Amino acid sequence: MAKKRKEKNFSSFLNNPIDFTLVITILLLLGIGLVMVLSASSPSALAESGNSYSFFSKQLIFGILGIFAMIFISKIDYRFYQKFYKHAWILSILALLAVMLIGKEVNGAKRWIEITKTLSFQPSEMVKILMIIFYAGLLVKNRDELDKYGKGFFKHILFLAPIIGLLILQPHLSASIVIIGIVCIMMIVAGCKFKHFLFTGLAGGVPLLTAAIAFSPYRLERFVTFLDPWKDASDSGWQVIQSLYAIGSGGLFGVGLGDSKQKYLYIPEPHNDFIFSILSEEIGFIGCAVVLVLFAIFIWRGILIAIKAPDMFGSLLAVGITALVAIQVIINVAVVTSSMPATGMPLPFFSYGGTALFILLCEMGILLNISRAGAK
Repeated sequence: MAKKRKEKNFSSFLNNPIDFTLVITILLLLGIGLVMVLSASSPSALAESGNSYSFFSKQLIFGILGIFAMIFISKIDYRFYQKFYKHAWILSILALLAVMLIGKEVNGAKRWIEITKTLSFQPSEMVKILMIIFYAGLLVKNRDELDKYGKGFFKHILFLAPIIGLLILQPHLSASIVIIGIVCIMMIVAGCKFKHFLFTGLAGGVPLLTAAIAFSPYRLERFVTFLDPWKDASDSGWQVIQSLYAIGSGGLFGVGLGDSKQKYLYIPEPHNDFIFSILSEEIGFIGCAVVLVLFAIFIWRGILIAIKAPDMFGSLLAVGITALVAIQVIINVAVVTSSMPATGMPLPFFSYGGTALFILLCEMGILLNISRAGAK
């Protein structure tokens, strides 16, 4: 009887209301994202399959499934995941090893596991949330040692090494950047000292990044293209230049929804990483500002949820999920505006990818559950 009473108290917050502002923001981003996938993908879909709606219909199905998953997960006590934080790290390693063994190679990169001829799964998307769960649990367990360099910073950052190593082998630099960024933010919030990150980054991170660019022809080409995309406007600089044309053509109010010119096989796969360019062209500066404000509201609510979370695990989990979205948005917008070299970073809720969208909405369910715990 005592046990039952304890379990009831443990999850008593599940009857609390979720963050309504966050729910509306998520649904608005998802809705606008689906509309933009329909608009941006129609020429490519027609050219590849003869059906203008082929990409959109698949994205819509995963979006609907993701909403149901989000609702279901929002009712699962987030502290349940803390019991399995070690398993999350092991599962991440196994998932990335599976990619190396049975993965499907596309454009020289082996990042996908083919489920059917029309459906592929990118394990790196799952690894992102698994690493958030793992580090949230790990940092809570070792909270008293986090201000030290050896037992705090260095010991915890070592767990990241095999994950990043396997991602680099795919190669998948964008996922590596996101995971490193998330983990660093979580560790700083948990209590690790910023000077430890600064010292290690200057001593080891910068030389490793320089070597990764210098000794990888395609990464070096991307960096050189970023410095002067017009130097090779018909080849390596083509995508960035067409993106800038699309953004410039949009002006203040855009050329009109569905009326983009650059999506007609000028920007390669405009429904993927460069969908923000089509968004800029069709709905202009005002439309882009609205979308960025929605992302800002999402980040604001995520931070508030982290602050109000009743325990350190919930707070770190909320910080990690919020950082996941924030880092991807910042890098994606920076890439399409030629403010940094291309990395292949998707735009959350917008870029085409059914399984990625489904996993993202599952993550939103976890965040919404934490919001219940912090509700008064």
